[in-house]
Amino acid sequence: MNYTSYSYMKSRQEIKAIAREAMGEQRGTAILLGLMVILVGGASGVLDMLVMEAFGTGLMYWVVYWAGMAVIYVMSVNMIGEYIKIYNRERADVGAMFSGLAVNFFRKLGGTLWMSLFIYLWSLLLIIPGIVKACHYYFTQNILADCPNVLATDAIKISMRITQGRRWEVFVFVLSFLGWAILSIFTLGILWVVYVGPYFYTADAGFYIEMRDAALAEGRITRQDLGWPPEPPQDTNNRGNSGSGSSTRSDNSGWDDYLRKN
Repeated sequence: MNYTSYSYMKSRQEIKAIAREAMGEQRGTAILLGLMVILVGGASGVLDMLVMEAFGTGLMYWVVYWAGMAVIYVMSVNMIGEYIKIYNRERADVGAMFSGLAVNFFRKLGGTLWMSLFIYLWSLLLIIPGIVKACHYYFTQNILADCPNVLATDAIKISMRITQGRRWEVFVFVLSFLGWAILSIFTLGILWVVYVGPYFYTADAGFYIEMRDAALAEGRITRQDLGWPPEPPQDTNNRGNSGSGSSTRSDNSGWDDYLRKN
C-alpha cells in the first residue's frame, strides 16, 4: 500500500537540538529519571545475590529475580513517559515513575515482555534479522507510555506500522549515539548518567513523537489506534451570527458525549 509522504517531520538534527534545549530546562529531573532506574536495577541485583547465597538458585531465587525484572521493565516504561513530557516542555516528575507502578502494571510488563520475546526469537535466526525486528518494534515502550488505552499486544503492531518503510531511520538514529556511548565507557558510565542518558532518552521521545505524527499524517495509523478521541468537529458556523454559541454547542454535542464516556 502506498502512503502520502509526510514532508514536515523534523530532521534528526532538529530533534536533537530541541531535546538538548528541553533537557536543559529540567536537567536535574532528566538526570534523576535515568539514575533511579539504574539504582533500582542495582538494588535488584544485590537482592538477587543475597537470596542466592541464602537459598541457592531454587524457586525463591527465580521468584525474586523475575519480580525485580518486572519492576525494572515497568519503571522503564514510566521513565520513557516522563521523558516524553520533558520533550513536550511539560513538567516531569521522578516520583511518577514509582507512583505509576500501580497503573496498568501488567499491561506495561506484558507489552515489554512481548516485544523482548519477538526480538529474541528473531535473533535466533541471525543477528541481522534480530536488528531489523528490533527497529520494527522500537517504539513499543513509547506507545505503552504515551497511549494508556492501547493493549499490550497492540503496541508492538502499532510500532511496526509507525516504522513501516522507516526502519533505516530508526537504525541511524540509535547509531548516531554510538560515539557518546563509547565515550561514556571511558568515564565509567558517569557521562552517561549526567548527560548522554538524559540526552538520548529526551531525543528518543522527540523521535517517537515525530515518527508517530508522520504515521498519523500518512494514514499508517489512526487516532483510534492510539486510543485517542477523534478530531473535534470544526465550527463552520458564521462567527458574526449572534446565535452561533448555541449552534456550536449543538454541533459539538457528539464530541462532548464522547469525552464524558471516555
